[in-house]
Amino acid sequence: MFVKTGDKVKVIAGKDKGKEGVVVKTISSQDRVVVEGVNMVKKHQKPNNQYPQGGIVELEAPIHVSNVQLLDPSTNEPTKVGYKVEDGKKVRFAKKSGKTLA
Repeated sequence: MFVKTGDKVKVIAGKDKGKEGVVVKTISSQDRVVVEGVNMVKKHQKPNNQYPQGGIVELEAPIHVSNVQLLDPSTNEPTKVGYKVEDGKKVRFAKKSGKTLA
């Protein structure tokens, strides 16, 4: 998967097209990511330790990784991700600027 937790991404398809956010969680087995503030859904929640009252809560639902594009940290523009080997390690780089990603 080309995105990792903590990456800043832009949604390029779906009801939240154009929104930007940080990847909170990746679900690699389903090729999905949870992006902060994107794809908000209402969930009927039973009372538990986290929600003692229960009720209807709003939370982020996962979206498919193909519907997001990584934002280049230097230019803050959407870019494709490439891979190269530097010093025996595989690293990601932004194809638009050519800079290495953390």
